Formats: sequence, C-alpha cells, structure tokens
Amino acid sequence: MKIQNTTTARGRRSMDNWLISIFAVSLFFTPAVLPTLAAQTWSAQHARQWYAGQAWLVGSNFVPSTAINELEMWQADSFDLKTIDRELGWAQSLGMNTMRVFLHNLLWQQGSKEFLERMDNFLSVADKHHIKITFVLLDSVWDPNPKPGKQREPKPHVHNSGWVQAPGADLLKNPKRWDSELKPYIVRVIARFHSDSRVLMWDLMNEPDNENPPYKASELPNKAALALQLLKREWAWARSAHPSQPLTSGVWKGNWADEAKLSKMARLQLHNSDVITFHSYEAPEKMRQRIASLRRYHRPIICTEYMARPMGSTFATVLPILKQENVGAYNWGFVSGKSQTIYPWDSWEKAYAAEPNVWFHDIFRPDGSPYDPEETTLIKRLTGSKSTAGVY
Repeated sequence: MKIQNTTTARGRRSMDNWLISIFAVSLFFTPAVLPTLAAQTWSAQHARQWYAGQAWLVGSNFVPSTAINELEMWQADSFDLKTIDRELGWAQSLGMNTMRVFLHNLLWQQGSKEFLERMDNFLSVADKHHIKITFVLLDSVWDPNPKPGKQREPKPHVHNSGWVQAPGADLLKNPKRWDSELKPYIVRVIARFHSDSRVLMWDLMNEPDNENPPYKASELPNKAALALQLLKREWAWARSAHPSQPLTSGVWKGNWADEAKLSKMARLQLHNSDVITFHSYEAPEKMRQRIASLRRYHRPIICTEYMARPMGSTFATVLPILKQENVGAYNWGFVSGKSQTIYPWDSWEKAYAAEPNVWFHDIFRPDGSPYDPEETTLIKRLTGSKSTAGVY
C-alpha cells in the first residue's frame, strides 16, 4: 500500500538540513562511535513487506545521452536537466517506474551543497515522471583514474570509453584517507535523502572486485582485497545514516548456489543486503538458475543489470522471466549517446567503424525513436503501460 507523503518540500529540506548538521557534528567529533550506532540489516520479513508495497520494478541503468560518465552527468557545467526530463519522459511512456543512477565521491568534494541541490532537482524531475531512483554510491568499473572537470570526448565506436571508477585507485589504495574523504560523502548523502520517498534504494558499490581487463596495467594488484575492506566500512557508514530505504550491493560473478563456495565478496554482499541484487547478462535458462540460487535468502530479488542482445539476454527472452518470477529488472542502457554502449565490450580490443547491426545495449536513439519498435511494444505490454504518446 502506498502511503501519501504529506511533508512539504520546504519542510523536508529543513528537517534534512537539521539531520545533516547532526551527522556532520558526529563525523568530526565522534568518528569512532558511528560504526557502533549502525542499524542492523533488515529482517527478511521487513524486506518482503517493503517489496510487497512496490509495483513490479522495471527500469534501466540511466545516464543521459549527453553525458559520457557520472561526472559529466552531475557536474554543474554539464548537468543537463532538460535532456534528463525528456529522456525520463520516454521511460515513463514505456511504463518504467525506476532508474538506477550512478554518483561519484568527487562530486561531493567539488561542492557538497550544490551537489545535493542537483540531486534534489533530479529527483523532482524523476518524480514528475513517477520514477523512483536507485542511487549507486561507488563503482569499481572501467577507468581507475577519474579526474574532475571537463571530461574527455568518447573514443569512436568504443563501449563506455569514458566511464570512471569511484573512488579512483589513488584513494582506494590509501585506507587512511577513507574516513576523511569517503565517509562524509556516504553518510551525508544518505542522511540528506534518508526518508525521501523518491529514492528507492541505495546500491553501495557496483561490482567491487571487477578486474577491468582494458585497464589491467593501471589497476591495483590488491584491488579486490581493498574493495572488500572498503565495502565493509561503507556498510557501517551507510547504516549510521538510518535510511528508510534498503541498502544493497549486487553479486555479479561466480556460483551463488553453494553457500560454502561463495567468495568473500559475494558472502559480504549477500549477507548484508536488505534486498538481494545481482547482475546477469546471460541467456534465459542461466537467468532462471541465477534467480533460483538466490531464493534461499527469502528476500526480494532484483536484477540491477541485464540485457546484452548478442549474448542471448534480450527483452524478449529475459524480461518475461523476470516478471513471472517477480524479480525487479534494470537493463543496462537507455538512450544511445556519449556512453556508446550500443557497441559490445570487445570494442575495447576490436575495431568497429560503424554502428553494429545488433546493438549491445540501449533502447532509444537520441531523437527518441526506438532501436527496435517490437521491443518497446513488448516492454509496454509487460509493464501495462497504456501510453499512446509518441516518443519521436
């Protein structure tokens, strides 16, 4: 059952600002105490009750077509709310009700107040389109050397050629800096929106132990161990902000069916997540196996990344399974743009000269026309969207 939030925007901001002030004091005067104040992982029953109050969750991993990465999406000089509004309107027309959106710790360091204001403005636009947001706070994929400011132009025909990790390798390899540079970002961002109904979930770290073969030469040799240590700390920081929304971090590799064979990372993620999230770009039967392997936790299950057409993971083959299993569904990619995720992962090593005949990810072209009208028709049917609005 949906409960109407009658708090005014001004009142919500005042209360949130007060809470942020309290958290700020605790950050500087009682840093050793915060982890001991952390709330516990939700009970499985609480998680199921939360999930029962949601519509079937379906959406995309979203970055506007005008941004090459999460920094360009959010930085003041390139924050493109007009494009965001237009593209989320296309999502609404499909019946999508949620989007997964990446943040970055460098955005906080550039100017925390202004960053929080942009987040609030973004959430207002998403809410206008009846879309709730899952925010990803940290990410271990692609370039380990992020730099603030103007971002480089895309490498022609290369998948996600400008995406950057958060935090970068320079910070990740220095745990002594985490409390001063990462903890305030995690705690205060969550504190600002801890009771905001426009935020669906907090995804603490994306693919923490991803080895990123294209960047092998510049990755830390002990990255996985450091990421494990950081994620443990991040979970305590996030709990200390007492969010009303669930916390999660998605498993993405290995075999999850046997508890005894779980990696240390997967065990941390699965045992601490309020709701279970996972990634799978595999064919339908493998998707069914993945879902079955996670049922033993008796918690809601949400697939936060899927859909790579050449690999057999398509809307036609996988999305009906996710609906049948009552598993939330976020495909990768929405509008073809500067991220260039219509190209496959092997574009890092194999040269492409033109748009591939079969797109790897994404649903729409920049003008709003669908890559495959049969796909958008299917998505509308599965979501029950009655929209007759054109998207051109």
